[in-house]
Amino acid sequence: MAISLLGVHHIAIICTDYAASKAFYTEVLGLEIIREVHRAERASYKLDLAIGNQYVIELFSFPSPPPRASRPEAAGLRHLAFAVPDVAAAIRHLEAQRVACEPIRTDEFTGRRFTFFSDPDGLPLELYEG
Repeated sequence: MAISLLGVHHIAIICTDYAASKAFYTEVLGLEIIREVHRAERASYKLDLAIGNQYVIELFSFPSPPPRASRPEAAGLRHLAFAVPDVAAAIRHLEAQRVACEPIRTDEFTGRRFTFFSDPDGLPLELYEG
C-alpha cells in the first residue's frame, strides 16, 4: 500500500547571504513573507515564504554552510521550478533586476516555454509557462 501524499508542503533552501536571498525571493520574485524568525542559539534566520496563500519556501541562513554542487548536473535536487503565465514577461522583469536568464526553450513534450536562472547562491531556478 502506498503512502497517501497530499502534495508538496515546502522546499527548504539554505543561503549564504541572508539579506541578499531575502531580497531576491521577496523583492525580485515577489514571494510573500509569512514569518521571519531569528534563532540566536543557531546564529541563523528562518524565513517562511508563500506564493499567494500557499506556503512554499523555507529560507534558512546558517553560519558558513558548505557549498553544494549543482552544475554540471550533480546528483540530488536538480532545480526548483515556478509556474508563470508568460515566460517572456517574467524574463524581462528578472533582467530589469539584473538577473541573467538563459534563452527561452520549448518543452518538446508539452510545447510550453521555459527558462532557467539562478538565485544569489547559484541555485538553479526555472520559470515554466503554465
